[in-house]
Amino acid sequence: MSEPRPAPTRPDPLPLPVVDDHAHLDVRRDDDVAGAGEDLAAHVERLVADARAVGVDRIVQIGCDLASAEETVRLVDVHPALLGGVALHPNEAPLHAERGDLDEAYATIERLAAHPRIRVVGETGLDYYRTGEDGRDVQQESFRWHIDLAKRTGKVLQIHDRDAHDDVMRTLAEEGAPERTVLHCFSGDVTMARECVERGYYLSFAGTVTFKNARDLRDALAVVPADRVLVETDTPYLTPVPHRGAANAPMLVAHTVRTVADVLTMSVADLCRTISATAEELYGPW
Repeated sequence: MSEPRPAPTRPDPLPLPVVDDHAHLDVRRDDDVAGAGEDLAAHVERLVADARAVGVDRIVQIGCDLASAEETVRLVDVHPALLGGVALHPNEAPLHAERGDLDEAYATIERLAAHPRIRVVGETGLDYYRTGEDGRDVQQESFRWHIDLAKRTGKVLQIHDRDAHDDVMRTLAEEGAPERTVLHCFSGDVTMARECVERGYYLSFAGTVTFKNARDLRDALAVVPADRVLVETDTPYLTPVPHRGAANAPMLVAHTVRTVADVLTMSVADLCRTISATAEELYGPW
């Protein structure tokens, strides 16, 4: 049995505050040695405090199944640093359809989305990696339903796109994307990045942009105007270099910020200032 990876250390503080655009603070990894023995309240408190200590003073907490969506509403009421998003993840919708309770699940998400500190409908979208052909029609239906919910409620739409670039872009064009649409953990190429910018979307980059083998992703980032760029951790997943493979945490978005600044040939301070302003424009004040 391999030894567990050591807990990541705090990165150097950023020069100005910045936002982690997408995190799942309520999700625990079995190999999260930093959080061993903590209950959920202590776990979230530590993640928020560690993030604040390095300049990550605001976080968008995402709940993408019913239990996590309910927990997200509770967390945003407890922690001023958090705003929230709720949705059925693309892989959740087929499960509800199989159980025959998809309409009830939609009703729950719509109720939770009405909370004033829930500013995001998401993550929704398409995932052709984990769901096969038999579940794709339900994913499409769910994606279209969430697009409509975001437009009806005036919330930001955050999109999950895994191995489904063409269908995600086609669906957004057919339905008409909300005015504020974010592609979470952007994974497309230069051509897709340019098309997203032309359509007015925002692109959020996760720790994957720091990986040595992610040259194509960094090339895509390089064509995105700074005021359309967001950064995220997707905590507890997609941990950036130098802690790749360990459990992620919002404080580690500082590593991603520094990589993004280098790709965009900006100072870290200017990028922090721009990302912060963009996040407040999208989500409103915390």
